[in-house]
Amino acid sequence: MLSEVYPFQETAEAARRVQLNDHLGELGVLCLAPSPGLGVTDATLRSRIGEDRITSLMAA
Repeated sequence: MLSEVYPFQETAEAARRVQLNDHLGELGVLCLAPSPGLGVTDATLRSRIGEDRITSLMAA
C-alpha cells in the first residue's frame, strides 16, 4: 500500500524515513510528475511501455 508520496526535492527525507522504519506502507517519490495521480497520459508512450506494466498509484 502506497501511504505517502514525496516531491523529488524531498527524496532524502523519504529515504531517511525508510532507514528509520518510520513509515507505514510504501513511500513514493515523484520523479517526473508534478503531482500524484497523473500517470502516463501520452498514448504512444503508454503503447510502447505496455498497458499491463502501467499502474496507477495514488497517495492515500
